[in-house]
This record gives sequence, C-alpha cells and structure tokens, in this order.
Amino acid sequence: MSEVKLAAETRTEFGKGAARRIRRASKVPGVLYGHGSDPLHLTLPGHDLLLALRTPNVLISLSIDGKSNELAIPKAVQRDAVKGFLEHVDLLLVKRGEKVNVEIPVHTEGELAPGGNLLEHVLNALPVEAEATHIPESVSVSVEGLAAGASVLAKDIALPSGVSLAVEEDAVVLQVLAAQAEEAPEGAEEAGEEGPEA
Repeated sequence: MSEVKLAAETRTEFGKGAARRIRRASKVPGVLYGHGSDPLHLTLPGHDLLLALRTPNVLISLSIDGKSNELAIPKAVQRDAVKGFLEHVDLLLVKRGEKVNVEIPVHTEGELAPGGNLLEHVLNALPVEAEATHIPESVSVSVEGLAAGASVLAKDIALPSGVSLAVEEDAVVLQVLAAQAEEAPEGAEEAGEEGPEA
C-alpha cells in the first residue's frame, strides 16, 4: 500500500470557534494519538486529506511543523451530515512492522443463482489484523451461483499473506435471502369485487 505524505501543524487553539476558523482556511482539525503518548492536536490540509481518505485505512506519513515524520492511519472521521465536508479526524500513530486491527471493505464478484434472491452484507467490513504498512485496501468474495440460504463465513474469505482475522471464524459476512413474493395490498381484492358504487 502506498503512503500519502501530508504536512501538518500543531495547534494550540481549541473549541468550536477555533475549529470554524481552521475549516474556513480550508484545513481540518485533527488529533494524533497512540503508543501511550499525549494526544497531539493538529491542523491538516483539507483537500489533500480528503483525497487521502478515499483509500480505506490509508497510511499517512505526517510531517509535523516541518520536522518530525510520523506514520498514522485514520481511526475516526467526522463529516458534515449535509455537505459532506471534513469536520475532524482522529489519527492513530503506528510504527513500521507493528500489527494493527482495522476493518477492510468486502467486495463481491459474480451473480447469485437465478430466482431474484437478495444478498445481505451482514458485515460491510471485515475486521482483520495486519501489519500497519501492509493493510489491504479490500477483500473480494465470489458469490457466483449462491442460492437462498447460503452464507459466506469469515473463515471462507481468502486473506493476503500476513493478514489474519480479528473476528470469530464462524462470523457470517454475507448471506443470501430468499426473494419475497409481493403481496397485494390489503383491501385491494375486496374493492375489486364490490365494483363501483351506483
């Protein structure tokens, strides 16, 4: 996985007013924490951060105040509910070679068996443990030909080398639900039988 380099600045102003000023300057307030160190309050470049966060579990190389270089992964991202812009980000400090617990997206390939059945994502993301600098972007699962009642368990998903499950092996990730027959709305038949009123 590639590293994204971002230049961050430490911040000393806190509260809603300070956060609004930071966002007006096209930047995003954030916190870097982990490894038992005190949380470090940062200001990050808004556009570059937005682009970086398009990759799940992106590895970010932070240059802080032009000096220290730290590696981090996003742990919590707050967005504006209406406009979608970034409001705040929590970053977890990581080291090369260190294992971290993350959730990776599950993508499906193939077509279900004919019959209009539905595929339910019980887990939208799969909890795994991976080396911080080698977190897979996603995992793919074939659902080709699966019929109603079939399910895909966590242990059925092939993981890249060095990645292990951080969830029970028998946890259901995907399941195929039988198509529901559409029922006529109640009262529709009765109205038809009676006919129009004279």
